[in-house]
Amino acid sequence: LKICCMGAGYVGGPTMAVIAKQCPDIRVCVVDISQKQIDGWNGPELPIYEPGLREVVDECIGRNLFFSTEVEAEIVEADIIFISVNTPTKTQGIGAGRMANIKNCELCARTIAKVATTNKIVVEKSTVPVRTAQAITRVLQSNDKGLDFQILSNPEFLAEGTAMADLAKPDRVLIGGQQTEAGLKAAETLVSVYAHWVPREQILTTNLWSSELSKLVANAFLAQRVSSINSISALCEATGADVQEISRAVGMDDRIGRRFLQPSVGFGGSCFQKDILNLVYLCESYGLDECAAYWNQTILMNDFQKKRFTEKMVGKMFNTVTGKKICLMGYAFKKDTGDVRETPSMFVLRDLLQEQARIHVYDPQVKREDMWSEMDYTCGVNKDNTPRLEESVVTATDPYEACDGAHAIAVLTEWDEFKTYDYERIYKSMSKPAFIFDGRNLMDHAKLREIGFEVHAIGKPDPNSFTDL
Repeated sequence: LKICCMGAGYVGGPTMAVIAKQCPDIRVCVVDISQKQIDGWNGPELPIYEPGLREVVDECIGRNLFFSTEVEAEIVEADIIFISVNTPTKTQGIGAGRMANIKNCELCARTIAKVATTNKIVVEKSTVPVRTAQAITRVLQSNDKGLDFQILSNPEFLAEGTAMADLAKPDRVLIGGQQTEAGLKAAETLVSVYAHWVPREQILTTNLWSSELSKLVANAFLAQRVSSINSISALCEATGADVQEISRAVGMDDRIGRRFLQPSVGFGGSCFQKDILNLVYLCESYGLDECAAYWNQTILMNDFQKKRFTEKMVGKMFNTVTGKKICLMGYAFKKDTGDVRETPSMFVLRDLLQEQARIHVYDPQVKREDMWSEMDYTCGVNKDNTPRLEESVVTATDPYEACDGAHAIAVLTEWDEFKTYDYERIYKSMSKPAFIFDGRNLMDHAKLREIGFEVHAIGKPDPNSFTDL
């Protein structure tokens, strides 16, 4: 059996690496039109950071795992072709700001139809709107060679930072296909791949449309939990309640559970916002306006939380941060990744720039070029339309340097190393009063206050505002 994956990004690369590791009898090749991306996978520095990924790639590359720009040649050779390309939210035209753009998926399908010489199983790995498989099927069936293409949906349920563990021991593998003899046979072929290491009872088979929609719904439910606890964090700050005590009390109810009840400055990443907006647009498309409004509120609450965090910073710092040095501790949307897509840190940075603060950013994995690329794409902020942007934002390579002389620290990513720093040393180097705004409830607030910091955290009562805590 030979597998080709079109797209060498956050999903395609790690997923195929694990398949190659677990299935040494299967040849796996990841293809991409970006020479830079493929060179990264074949070189000493992978294009993405994911704990454990380097070791798996090193074990398999050149044995049964390959990375190539020879897209057409690998399509011809493959029995199963995964489509794992970006499906960004449209920025203009019909559905702009909500609808997923499946242009890349369609282009993959057209390339397959053009060059394939034998029957293929084509697998949607990208997160797509429900019934995208219908469009892909029509494109593939328009080939004039009499070939048969079976379309499957196999959405990924990875969490960045734990992707390798998620792939090695998944909660479930979902495979959707047409409920025909040929469709069921194709699904069983893909089942046999995952069955190399995943127990059969954890491999779910459904119809195509249930599989496509399940991914959107899963991410919507997770994001909804984050927005729900974040909404309560605002109420806690106003009333003197402690959101972490609320989370613990609520999470001990088996019907609710503990996970995704940690308040924060907001959710980010490539999936949650994009998938919810996609779900909203789907609901609107079918005339389900109340359903659309319900899910859209998850996004509005997330926007409110990010804005509220920056407004609290400015308010507590005497209503002005103009000219003040502020250290952003963490920029990735979560720990153990360098991914900055939709990161809450970006919106905090944007708002502080508008307040004319001087910003120093420290993150152990994020590259400056990625910061600016995402800032331009998502926020429309770049050096051409924002005077002195490069000078206003410094990316530090040392956390103590980033904090030196700062008026405030904003903890925006929950990197474990942030808890290990010498905060007495940091406090001595900062302007006074020295503020810490903990957007992840990561730090030991009592200890920091003993040192002398004024600490403000998500969903935590301010001891300066309450006398009866």
